[in-house]
Amino acid sequence: MSSYQRDTILLFVGIGLLLVVASVIGWLLKHRISTPNKVIDNLNSRINSWWVMVVIIGFTFLLGKLAVVFLFFVASGFALREFLILTPITRYDYYALLFAFYVALPLQYILVAISWYGLFSIFIPIYAFLLLAILASITGSTNNFLERTAEVQWGLMITVYCISCVPALLTLEINNYQDRNLLLIAFLILVVQLSDVLQYVFGKLFGKHKIAPNLSPSKTIEGFLGGILTASMIGACLFWITPFSFIQAGLISLLITLFGFMGGLVMSAIKRDRGVKDWGKVISGHGGVLDRLDSVCFAAPIFFHIVRYFWV
Repeated sequence: MSSYQRDTILLFVGIGLLLVVASVIGWLLKHRISTPNKVIDNLNSRINSWWVMVVIIGFTFLLGKLAVVFLFFVASGFALREFLILTPITRYDYYALLFAFYVALPLQYILVAISWYGLFSIFIPIYAFLLLAILASITGSTNNFLERTAEVQWGLMITVYCISCVPALLTLEINNYQDRNLLLIAFLILVVQLSDVLQYVFGKLFGKHKIAPNLSPSKTIEGFLGGILTASMIGACLFWITPFSFIQAGLISLLITLFGFMGGLVMSAIKRDRGVKDWGKVISGHGGVLDRLDSVCFAAPIFFHIVRYFWV
């Protein structure tokens, strides 16, 4: 058994045990409180959804690079649809939407799959950005032109470019870390998602002071500090699955959890602007795909480029 296989098994066994403990706690809480409790019901729905998501991610890890790329391609497709479905669409957006879904989305992931960093790193921020404006202009409509164009550009940038930075970690050639890049993906997702979960838990247990009541009423200063610091410590302890030292893993974890938190605020601001609570209802207890990946959207590009510039 290779060191990668051993470390992957240990990681997923650890995650499985954590979910078992969480499931038992959720079951005990539900049966101790006879009256319906929305917080406990929501917690149990989240735990059940996490079981499904961990099984799916573990299965794709088993299949290898192309399966992981395809998984995030599908996630980007759902997220892009959730983002754009909340934007006012007219017949003048037809060409821009066709380009977004049937050209930009698949092409970005094809470039990631063939490891063409020089193009997948600039395709959406430069070429797609310009082409979307051109496609919007050739329809001849000037009604809300800037708003309509910017919404599709933002949708592509957040849901396709940023999310594609997760499987793009597989393209990096790191010294003394060959064939282990899937563990970098596990590290990124685990630390950022744990930060979200722990912020929720600390907020419910100790939260008193709202951190951004107009954007996300449930987020508190106590939840923010408890979640970020605890997730960063856990990230430091996971250094053994990364090319980082203990201190490096902790500092990187702190950075990506901070960006993940701020990403969550940005996405909450967009939802409040559109008058909705969740991006969708695909995942029980979590809302839409974008509700689950909003933190990852902002953390992934930062993590990818830190690793690329300092470890490749």
